[in-house]
Amino acid sequence: MNAASTLTARLTTGLLTERPRPRGIAGWRHAHWLAVGTVCLGAFLGQLTAGITALVYPTLQRHFDTGFAAVEWVALAYLLVLVALLAPIGRLSDLVGRKTMYIGGFAVFGLASLGAGFAGGLGTLIACRAVQAVGGAMMQANSVALVARGVPGHAMRRALGIQAAAQGLGLALGPSLGGLLVEHASWRWVFWINVPVALAGILAGWFLLPRTRRPDADPVPRELPRPVPRPRGASRAAPDGGRFDLAGLLLLAGSSTALLLALSAASGLPLPGWAVAALLLAAVLCGLGLVRQERRATRPILAPGLVNTPGVRPGLAVSLIGYLLLFCPLVLGPVLLAEAGLSAGRAGLVVTLLPAAFAVAATVGGALLPRGWSDVARCRFGAALAGAGLLSCVLLPAAGAPVSGLAFPLLVAGGGLGLLLPANNALVMRAIPAECSAVGGGMVNMARSLGTALGTALPVLGVHLAGPVVGGRSVLLALAAVAVLAVALTRPVRRR
Repeated sequence: MNAASTLTARLTTGLLTERPRPRGIAGWRHAHWLAVGTVCLGAFLGQLTAGITALVYPTLQRHFDTGFAAVEWVALAYLLVLVALLAPIGRLSDLVGRKTMYIGGFAVFGLASLGAGFAGGLGTLIACRAVQAVGGAMMQANSVALVARGVPGHAMRRALGIQAAAQGLGLALGPSLGGLLVEHASWRWVFWINVPVALAGILAGWFLLPRTRRPDADPVPRELPRPVPRPRGASRAAPDGGRFDLAGLLLLAGSSTALLLALSAASGLPLPGWAVAALLLAAVLCGLGLVRQERRATRPILAPGLVNTPGVRPGLAVSLIGYLLLFCPLVLGPVLLAEAGLSAGRAGLVVTLLPAAFAVAATVGGALLPRGWSDVARCRFGAALAGAGLLSCVLLPAAGAPVSGLAFPLLVAGGGLGLLLPANNALVMRAIPAECSAVGGGMVNMARSLGTALGTALPVLGVHLAGPVVGGRSVLLALAAVAVLAVALTRPVRRR
């Protein structure tokens, strides 16, 4: 028994001990870009999955002989688990190490994708998607922190832009790649395609990421950053001490689950009106309980001391808004284009212009702006561009050939979002203390996931309540107003 316990302890220690990069890589002056490339693999994989999964809904309905309301849980289960786990996994990463957690995320994601491809029933597929979200949360909760703390300060904005471009590339390739796989292979390959990318991520993370947590007996390695003194008032965000906030995790999961279920029910799920009202009430009560719990907990998952840091709360709100503006047109565009008479193939190509422009602007768009512009100016200009593009979509005629007319507004909106989100991420991470970067990165990604979930649910709600044309235009008009709100929320922050 003692020998087995010793062996288990050694295996656990070996798995949780971060290994340094090879000396040749660690000593190279451009090694931080290799780490950024590794983070981009996870960003690409997550958004590729988001863009590719929606293509298999009709095939899954036929294969499992079920309705769309049931198939929708293939996406909903992933989003709910992701939103619930991003913040607590970000906190756990401060203890275990971001590199370890990030590599483990690739492993969990790859294994769950393999299982999803072999799923024999819809319930099994939904369960595999939930496990997939655990791996996705392990990657996303650490991606921004790995970039922000792994590159020099002057290169952080560019690095975050490259990461956002990888997300946009995955999102843009998802629909076209998913269509090819479903048409020429099988819906199972939509999930199996993730496995080789996950294997590449494990290898790249092992060799190219610097370790973020040293063993207690080791001296401080050169590639670890010096500890940053904890600022006054940030004690609640500290990664040490206290018990894990299980009550906060359950309240967060309950609030987000109830809200998304209520939106889905109001969008056509066969639930009575009292059930929708009960779900909304549960979302509000869980949300209020979460606020109270986080103020009392010794180690809160949302870290009120960190959220209340100047610049963090509005930055998280802008991050949510940015992904709401990104995903709403991706869901709504094919509906409006089909109503105008376009085929599904042509509609998919037109809608792809939005994430494609997002990827290009996130990578090189900043170079086209005046050199003296701050991140605040870039955020405001990008949000204004996105709002103008979405407003132009509202003003297009309902009939005729909308391809040429819709292409330019989508390019403008995508380009604006590509300027907005990397600059906003830089502002948020600049305001967060270095020792809490993983928790802060987890909250940024949680805001992204909430924006993605709302961006998926709101277009369906608008179309269900008012029809494709009127409902779609109403949603686009609301999005333009929300873009104006993002301009107002953006404020300068002090470096912490």
